[in-house]
Amino acid sequence: MMLATAARNLTRRSFSTSKALAAQQLTVRDALNAALDEEMERDEKVFLLGEEVAQYDGAYKVSRGLWKKYGDKRVIDTPITEMGFAGIAVGAAMAGLRPVCEFMTFNFSMQAIDQVINSAAKTFYMSAGTVNVPIVFRGPNGAAAGVAAQHSQCFGAWYSHCPGLKVVSPYDSEDAKGLLKAAIRDPDPVVVLENEMVYGVSYPVSDQVLDKNFVLPIGKAKIMRPGKHITIVAHSKSVETAMLAANELAGKGIEAEVINLRSLRPLDSETIFKSVQKTHHLVTVEQGWPQSGMYPRIYYSGSERLTDCIGSEICARIMEHETFFHLDAPIWRVTGVDVPMPYAKTLEAAALPQVPDVVNAVNKVLGVK
Repeated sequence: MMLATAARNLTRRSFSTSKALAAQQLTVRDALNAALDEEMERDEKVFLLGEEVAQYDGAYKVSRGLWKKYGDKRVIDTPITEMGFAGIAVGAAMAGLRPVCEFMTFNFSMQAIDQVINSAAKTFYMSAGTVNVPIVFRGPNGAAAGVAAQHSQCFGAWYSHCPGLKVVSPYDSEDAKGLLKAAIRDPDPVVVLENEMVYGVSYPVSDQVLDKNFVLPIGKAKIMRPGKHITIVAHSKSVETAMLAANELAGKGIEAEVINLRSLRPLDSETIFKSVQKTHHLVTVEQGWPQSGMYPRIYYSGSERLTDCIGSEICARIMEHETFFHLDAPIWRVTGVDVPMPYAKTLEAAALPQVPDVVNAVNKVLGVK
C-alpha cells in the first residue's frame, strides 16, 4: 500500500505542468558561454581574447571549452597588459573582424580606457560614418565578495556617459545570453557589464532562450514584476535586491513594479515613463556610488544639458517630460555608500544596498510609517 502511494505521488510529480517546475535552469556562466559559442560558430570573424581565456578556460570559466573547439587563432591568451590587448582588439575590429575583449574585471579596464573611449567609441563619428568598430568589451563589473576597493567598483555610470558606446548590464541568464549575442552582432562598440556574484546562479529559462536564434534588443528594459503603487528601477544584481524588497512590500499590501533596465545606453525611457505615470512614485536602486548615482546632478553649458550618470539621466528625463507632473512625491535613490569598498565582510555588506534599505526608501516615498 505504501509503495503504491509513493508510486502515485512520484508519477504526479513527474508529470507536473507547473511553469515553475517545467522551466529549465541555466546558470549565467553557461548562458554567456553558450552565447559566445553560438556566435563564434555562426560567424568566423568573431574571436575572443583576454587574460587566461584560452587554456585555463577563463578566470571565471565563462570561456570553458572554446579554446579546444576553436583553437589558438580564435581564442587567444594575452599578457597582463589591458591597454595592449584592448588596442589589438580595436585594430582588429577596424579591419573587419568582431573581437570580444574580456577584462578579468572592469576595474582593470581603466588601464585600457584610452582604447575603449578614444579609439573604439569615437572612430565612427570621427570617420564620418565610414569606419565601424564592431567590438565587445565584457567581464565582471561591480561588487564581488571580499576583494576590496580595487576590484569592486561599478563602471555603469562611467561608460554610459560616453557617446559612441552602447552599454548593457545583464541580470539573469536570459539577459546574459540575449544581450551578449546582440552585442557581438552590433556594428558598434558595446560594453557588457556582467556581475561575478551571479555567474554560478541558475535561473529558469524558456525553450526560446535556449534557441540559437535568441537575441534581446539593446535599449529595451524588462518589467520583472507588475505593480501599481510604486516603481523600482534597477540593473544587474540590484534587480535581485529590488525583487526581494518587492516581495516583502507585497506582504504589507504595497505592490511595487520592478523594472530591470538591461540597457544603460541607450536607456529605455518610455518603459520608465509609462510605469511612473501609473504608480506616481519612483525609487532607484544601484550598487554604484551616490555622487554618480540615480539622482539629478545636472550641469548646463549654454542650451545643452550635460548629465553626470545613468540615474541622473533617468531623473532628468522625467523632470523634462510630462511624467514629472504625475509624481506624487520626490524620487528616492538607494545606492552604494560613498566610500571605496571595504575589505571586512560586515563593512562590505554595509556599503551595498540591502533589502531593508529599499523597503525603507519605499516607505518614505509613500509616507508609510
